[in-house]
Amino acid sequence: QVRLVESGGGLVQAGGSLRLSCAASGRTFSSYNMAWFRQAPGKERQFVARIERNGGSTYYADAVKGRFTISRDNAKNTVYLQMASLKPEDTAVYYCAAGPGNYWGQGTQVTVSS
Repeated sequence: QVRLVESGGGLVQAGGSLRLSCAASGRTFSSYNMAWFRQAPGKERQFVARIERNGGSTYYADAVKGRFTISRDNAKNTVYLQMASLKPEDTAVYYCAAGPGNYWGQGTQVTVSS
């Protein structure tokens, strides 16, 4: 089982940057594919980015491609989401997820002001 704890959210102006972190418990972090999702008020949760267990392949939603970067440090059991050129429409609760097993963190709020 994996426990995930996100951090790094906050309030930022449009055009600014934030880095989210997701710390995972357990000694098998490197065996999990990791992803970030987000959910804006009144909207469904949507995929943001994914990184495979060895960090070799990454995937992004079109809405964030070129602005967000997902990375991981298996030695620290942590996955990151570096967000740049933030827009008001990026405002959401951001969740980290691990699979297989469908594990989720509690989320961290990101608010981008215009």
